[in-house]
Amino acid sequence: MDRKEAWNLMCEYTQNENLRKHMRAVEACMEAYARKFGENEEVWAVTGLLHDFDYEKYPNAPDHPLKGSEILQEKGVSEEIRRAILGHADYSGVPRDTRMAKALFACDELAGFITACSLVRPDRIASLEARSVRKRMKDKAFARAVSREDIAKGAEELGVPLDEHIAFCIEAMRAIAPELGLAV
Repeated sequence: MDRKEAWNLMCEYTQNENLRKHMRAVEACMEAYARKFGENEEVWAVTGLLHDFDYEKYPNAPDHPLKGSEILQEKGVSEEIRRAILGHADYSGVPRDTRMAKALFACDELAGFITACSLVRPDRIASLEARSVRKRMKDKAFARAVSREDIAKGAEELGVPLDEHIAFCIEAMRAIAPELGLAV
């Protein structure tokens, strides 16, 4: 599945603009990591873009992402992409045994948290730094639905120091800030 097909599928299943922006943010982080690691940028980007496409229709575990994986399989999406998407949910039981799967897990919660951190700043993401994100991570009341443990675990599984991972994802998201609603 190419990027255009993935975008159309995501739009077909997801009407919520914030959820679309989240998937776009994860896509940007995944594409940047693929470039850094010398991997296939389109495959990694499509994986990021589709990882939550079924969430609006199937928000409860284990339906998400299992139902989405079935839909993707029917559409001929590769097992590599489907397994990475399944692996981003610990309860799926699918191990994150590829670098792409580890990157998806590492980028998912962090992209949401970076968005939350950006939205409370006057200049949004423009001057956001990793240390500011780390400081917000200590405040359990801030963006309470975001798992700090998953953010730390994701960076560890990916083999990237947490501060470096945060800074990397900020830069990837900053590159598309207007699309994400994070530009002033």
